[in-house]
Amino acid sequence: MRAIAINPSWPGRISFVPDHPDPVPAAGEVLVRVDLAGICATDLEILRGYLRFSGIPGHEFVGTVVRGSDVLCGRRVVAEINCVEPGSPARDPDARKHAAPRTVLGISGRPGVFAEYVAVPAENCHVVPSELSDREAVFAEPLAAACQVVRDHPVRPETRAAVLGTGRLGILCGQVLAAAGTRPTMIGRNRRTLEVCRRLGLPTCPVPELSPQWRYDLVVECTGAPAGLPLALKLVRPRGKVILKSTCAQAAELNLSPAVVDEITIAGNRCGPFPEALRLLRERKVRVPELIDAVFPLARGAEAFEAAGRPGALKVLLEPGAG
Repeated sequence: MRAIAINPSWPGRISFVPDHPDPVPAAGEVLVRVDLAGICATDLEILRGYLRFSGIPGHEFVGTVVRGSDVLCGRRVVAEINCVEPGSPARDPDARKHAAPRTVLGISGRPGVFAEYVAVPAENCHVVPSELSDREAVFAEPLAAACQVVRDHPVRPETRAAVLGTGRLGILCGQVLAAAGTRPTMIGRNRRTLEVCRRLGLPTCPVPELSPQWRYDLVVECTGAPAGLPLALKLVRPRGKVILKSTCAQAAELNLSPAVVDEITIAGNRCGPFPEALRLLRERKVRVPELIDAVFPLARGAEAFEAAGRPGALKVLLEPGAG
């Protein structure tokens, strides 16, 4: 099969592989033909050396089951990324997320979806509603991660919320917060992504226009950069919450004294509920077509990664069946 692979020892670290071996599903797994896949910030960090991953990256996708389950065969699915063995006691998504051992699709110990086919546990799959297009369904995984913010930290209309970072995930988090009933301020540096936020009805503030007097109950940090947390700590009110969504290959020094003095809660937050994400997409409470920048075939994978890494880039998709 055709695939994109990453290897730290290769020049450029990334390459198109026209004859990669097909995946062989293990017990309890299904073979899925990948119809569309999305490049996210974590994939870009993996290319930079995050987790020292080597192999086929990618974890955001929509595909069609071709083998391994009579119930799912022929159905369009999306899939949770945290995978455990069939005999593992971790049976629900929250347990699988932190199970030891586990593999993570295209991130740790398991080939990902930037290929024509992928093998995933059948229990990880969610059937895509017929009314959703592939270009909508491919956002299920990052949108589920955005939904986890309000699942872990419920908001009310009076909650003063801010999203720091107006990239791919930040805009999804902003829309989820708005759907949950609050009105988040989208804070970013890029004019283009700030304009996308405005078109989606989300209030915006460029970073240079921030006022020291503005303090928020909840700050969701989605910058993808080490400087995001220090800025978030300046924006949150005493006894407020900072929710971290960024994963970075680059380490950074951090002074946590302000968090101690102001009694700030700092919480990591990642994978979330797929049913909720699919519901928001189906009910059009979250809009995603505005976030798609380009679609590339696998053979142009290095070019696709370059496009996804440009300042102001939103979602770049890969279409394994194209080309």
